[in-house]
Amino acid sequence: MAAKTDTPSCIIGEGSIFDGRFSVNGSILIEGKFTGDIRTDDQLIVGPSGKVRTDIVARRVTVAGTLIGNIAASEEVTLLRTGKVLGNISTPKLTVEPGVITEGKVTITSGQVEDAKKIIEDSFGPAPDEAFTAAARERKRERVKEKDRDEPAK
Repeated sequence: MAAKTDTPSCIIGEGSIFDGRFSVNGSILIEGKFTGDIRTDDQLIVGPSGKVRTDIVARRVTVAGTLIGNIAASEEVTLLRTGKVLGNISTPKLTVEPGVITEGKVTITSGQVEDAKKIIEDSFGPAPDEAFTAAARERKRERVKEKDRDEPAK
C-alpha cells in the first residue's frame, strides 16, 4: 500500500470495531470497521480490510478498502486498485488506480476553495440545474394561469 506516512499515529486494526467520534493529531490507519465521525490533521488510510462509514476530513486520504461517505482532503486523495468509495470527493489532487470502484461527485479544487457553480455562472450564466428549475417554475405558473382561466369564477 502506498502511504506517505511511515508509521501511523493511530491504528484501528483488523477485527476491531469502532463506533463514535474520533479525532487524531497525526495519521490514522483503519484496517477494521469504523462508523461515526473522524477528523485528522494528517493522513487517513483505509487499508484493504478496512470498512468505513463516515465523512472524512483530512490532509491526505488513501483508500484501499471500502468507504461509504464523503472525502474532503486539503492536499490529495489516492484510490488504490482494491478501493471502493460510495460518496463525494473534494480535493486538489486525485489519483485513481485501475480497478477502483467509485460512485459520487468529484470536485477538483486546484488548491482553491472556489465554488465550481460560481465559476460556471461567471463564465456561462446560470448553472443548468438552476436554469431547469427556473424553467420548471415558469411552466408551473403558466399551468396555474391556464387553469384559473378555464375554471369558472365562484
